[in-house]
Amino acid sequence: MTTTLLSKDQLALAEVTLDFAQEQLAPHAIAWDQDKHFPVDVLRRAADLGLAGIHVREESGGSGLTRTDGVLVLEVLATGCPSIAGYLSIHNMVAWMIDRYGDPDQRERWLPGLCSARTLGSYCLTEPGAGSDAAALRTRAESDGEHYVLTGVKQFISGAGASDVYVVLARTGADGPRGISAFVVERSDAGLSFGPDERKMGWNAQPTRQVVLDGVRIPATRRLGAEGDGFRMAMTALNGGRLGIAACSLGGAQSALDRSLAHLADREAFGARLLDAQALQFRLADMATELTAARALVRTAAQALDNGDPQAAQLCAMAKRFATDTGFTVADRALQLHGGYGYLSEYGIEKIVRDLRVHQILEGTNEIMRVIVARGLTENLR
Repeated sequence: MTTTLLSKDQLALAEVTLDFAQEQLAPHAIAWDQDKHFPVDVLRRAADLGLAGIHVREESGGSGLTRTDGVLVLEVLATGCPSIAGYLSIHNMVAWMIDRYGDPDQRERWLPGLCSARTLGSYCLTEPGAGSDAAALRTRAESDGEHYVLTGVKQFISGAGASDVYVVLARTGADGPRGISAFVVERSDAGLSFGPDERKMGWNAQPTRQVVLDGVRIPATRRLGAEGDGFRMAMTALNGGRLGIAACSLGGAQSALDRSLAHLADREAFGARLLDAQALQFRLADMATELTAARALVRTAAQALDNGDPQAAQLCAMAKRFATDTGFTVADRALQLHGGYGYLSEYGIEKIVRDLRVHQILEGTNEIMRVIVARGLTENLR
């Protein structure tokens, strides 16, 4: 990880987080992946360091960190395990939404548990027929006096079944983004159930399941914000979510690069260290250069989001696209540099490759990131 331009506080934050990643995540990451184990106890230890309420205000029980601090934290966590860091990115997005858009009673009800990870959170936007076209979602929330009744299915939900709090986007009005509202559903609510745990290529250390809402009746006080504001809230939250996943790609790829350096220094061929072969040095140089460029873009986008820059959404999309593509490419090259050992699970490289591949899909596919960037470039030319 490049420490250039980090403040003393950020360096201290990175050091504490790195110790946690090396002690609590890295030694267990391969076993968690193979056993499909979701280490809730470790998430609660992370919360003890303030990592479950990163962007929640201090008065609400959170750490009150900036987005620039947040990408640093998630990058460092991902050096230990991208899957767990990725879940924490999503959990923190849920906590931030409740802190940002919730009323005082809602913040008091859910944030203490979320910030301590005694309560886990999931973000429910995607549906079987509404992935990239999120504004076409069909889950409905019908008003019924002082209640809403939610019916629909959410797809690919990280933490589903294990999480206690679900921020659900549902249609309360006409078709399109203006007819969508946001609600908080609890695991104990009648009518809420889950599909089987999906069998996935990567991210095996966290569950991914359908969330099924079959006439879930909740008080109207569970709505976040006003009716019709849900889509705007969801897209705003995704700016931060995209930075989080971009940062997780950086951390996973950095770990793969570091492992490659150690491996090549330890191996010999034709009477010389592999690390002394200029062709391999050039490959390492390219990996480090591309990773450093991606890191700079992620930090630039995070600063833009912190500063309320009008181009922040566009920069977050750029950063997500570039960092997740770069992270996967660097990890894949690292596997190649390990030769046959890279293909063995015990070395951990193939796990990083599998974990980082999904980052190019979730929080908006990289094709959609290109749409967002292109729209920003051309909107004044129409």
